[in-house]
Amino acid sequence: MIYLETSRLQIRDWEETDLGPFSRLNVDEKVMTYFPKTLSSAETNAFYKSIISEIKEYGFGLYAVEEKESKEFIGFIGFHRTTFEADFTPCIEIGWRLKKEAWGKGFATEGATACLHYGFTELGFSDVYSFTADINKPSKNVMRKIGMNFIKTFDHPKVKEDSPLKKHVLFHINQK
Repeated sequence: MIYLETSRLQIRDWEETDLGPFSRLNVDEKVMTYFPKTLSSAETNAFYKSIISEIKEYGFGLYAVEEKESKEFIGFIGFHRTTFEADFTPCIEIGWRLKKEAWGKGFATEGATACLHYGFTELGFSDVYSFTADINKPSKNVMRKIGMNFIKTFDHPKVKEDSPLKKHVLFHINQK
């Protein structure tokens, strides 16, 4: 099923053929710079299964994204129910992860903008959050470009104390 289309992207259900490129995405050190570690094949498979499960359970999730022209899988953009212990959880989070060859082309902004519209108009969301490591300037820029507002910094409870990724930023947008 295709959930959304933009001028350059199809945001769709996952297919088993996405697993290979998804594994390559998650093992790429540049792509995973702002995450605690790269993911093994087994970890990617478990993540894939949890994404599929979340979509089935809630009717939304992290959708597969392909470039329309090439039909090539480039990553994911979509929503996740965030439940770790924090003063803003549980919440709906918008997130993205794209292969490095897709960076700098506006795909994350284009896809996330479409997802936000879909979340507010079709899924009935009233609020959406996003967060990332404070040092992740590219994702912070996307958050600003899609109309999100900076709320605060916080220490992510699932990141090691001595990690440069511990300090996170929280952004928010609500239905206007």
